[in-house]
Amino acid sequence: MSERNTFARSLHDLGLGAWFGGSLMGVIGLNGAAADEDTADRDRVSTNGWAKWTPVNAAAIAAHLIGGTVILAANARRVQYQRGVDVSTAAKLAATGAAMAATAYTRVLGKRLERATEPEPGGGEGTEDLMSADDARRQMHIAQWAVPALTGVVMVLNSLHGEQQRPEEQRRGILQRVTGRDVP
Repeated sequence: MSERNTFARSLHDLGLGAWFGGSLMGVIGLNGAAADEDTADRDRVSTNGWAKWTPVNAAAIAAHLIGGTVILAANARRVQYQRGVDVSTAAKLAATGAAMAATAYTRVLGKRLERATEPEPGGGEGTEDLMSADDARRQMHIAQWAVPALTGVVMVLNSLHGEQQRPEEQRRGILQRVTGRDVP
């Protein structure tokens, strides 16, 4: 395997950046713009915008995961032998999984809201599930904020991994793992 992983790191970082930035822009910009619409149009404007973002977001998440998998494989020995890298890697994987779950859940809620607010053939809004539309709105408000929060945590842990790759940090971490003592 090559010593450099520029392409994988680019996929990883650009994918995460798009996932974080898109979710933050959506929750603030798109939902904020939709809130300025008439009550009847708010859900349609918001869910339509999020639906258009979904394929791009899926590609961003895939790029992040593919890049991360290559980086993890390239650094497997360092994760195993450098003290602290295993813990930060596990935390990053957990945060990524939580962000993926929150992203998927917001999409499920969005589809539920789309169905509940679709115009019926005879005129008005769909009434099949109005209570669940209100529930979906409340739950989506929380879940949509969870996505940029969790992807932000992944970004911070990514920064920590960058610091842990410094040669001095690697030397210290490996010596600490081997000796079981703190090394200056």
